[in-house]
Amino acid sequence: MPRGPMTEALPAAYERLHAYGPEFGGDEEGNHGMTNHGPMAVEVMVRRGLDIDVEGWLDRYVRRLAGLPGTSAAIRPGEWGAALGQARRLPDWAAYFRHELTERPWSEVLVEWWPRLLPGIVAGSTHGVIRVSHAVRTLRGSVQAPAQQTLDELAHGLAFWAARYRELAGVVPPAGTLTPRQALPAVTRLKDQSGFIAHRLERLERSPGWTASLRALEPAASAEEVPARLDSLVDSAVKTYLGLGHGSPVLLVHAATAPNAVRHVLPVLPPEQWLPSLTAVWAAVAAVIAAYAPARPAPRAEIVRRYPELTREDALQRAAEHGDEHVLKFADTAVESYDRVGDPELLAATLRVGDLIDRP
Repeated sequence: MPRGPMTEALPAAYERLHAYGPEFGGDEEGNHGMTNHGPMAVEVMVRRGLDIDVEGWLDRYVRRLAGLPGTSAAIRPGEWGAALGQARRLPDWAAYFRHELTERPWSEVLVEWWPRLLPGIVAGSTHGVIRVSHAVRTLRGSVQAPAQQTLDELAHGLAFWAARYRELAGVVPPAGTLTPRQALPAVTRLKDQSGFIAHRLERLERSPGWTASLRALEPAASAEEVPARLDSLVDSAVKTYLGLGHGSPVLLVHAATAPNAVRHVLPVLPPEQWLPSLTAVWAAVAAVIAAYAPARPAPRAEIVRRYPELTREDALQRAAEHGDEHVLKFADTAVESYDRVGDPELLAATLRVGDLIDRP
């Protein structure tokens, strides 16, 4: 992570954003709104050293956000299970995790709560785990004691995940023979892809083919194989976006960014949590594909030919110039994939997402 003024900008940005809630534009229960991507997008800008005026970007972004409500009742250690998935308890969850992170090392809190929250990884369209991961990347990249604002950001991420917790029925571990590249396009699509994500997930759990789609992925033989399997899942999801992204340009970004989020938290977790993490995030990715991807993909090779060849620096710079938070996060993930495998289609996907998502 860059040092100096850019690094100092991140705690200041976190502090500014913590006056706002994690969603805006939804109903009284917090349903059907948009997610506040500010902390995640700013983390990408700072870590990548992008040529963006962070303060100016925030000035524009915060205009759309809703304020964070006040707390109602404290969440007590032995009673947390009853508060999972209660959107109105989000401020209470934030207070709970802020307290936890002042009492114990952040990694200890994360290791305790990761398996508790993992079954609800689809929470808030996977933004809970993604926000947690961006905070963890900041914490892991720090050579000094973590800034209080960064610990608060982790608290907000965990709180959002807990308050929007939503388990998926029918989840089974992978048990098939398909690679991620084969399994993603093979996911059975919902026939009725209408309504908000909550409505789609309810239909998905009752749909034929849902559990079979999850089983189809080849399992990791051991925990040691999980990091490489997650890398492959991320790489495949980025390339799959070329042909499927037009189905839902924003939501399908998360088929790549969610497993990338888990991948970056993995080194903090004990190995016994790695296989369950793969099972959970594969289910979340498959749910996004089933609920939003078109039944027939667009011709990927033809799409790639439309775009000029890029360097990784060009891809990041174009995302910075675009300015949309989803484009920034997707480009960050795609460039990581490109750095692993060197496939130029991964960089082409960063142009595709920029074409499909409007500039702010």
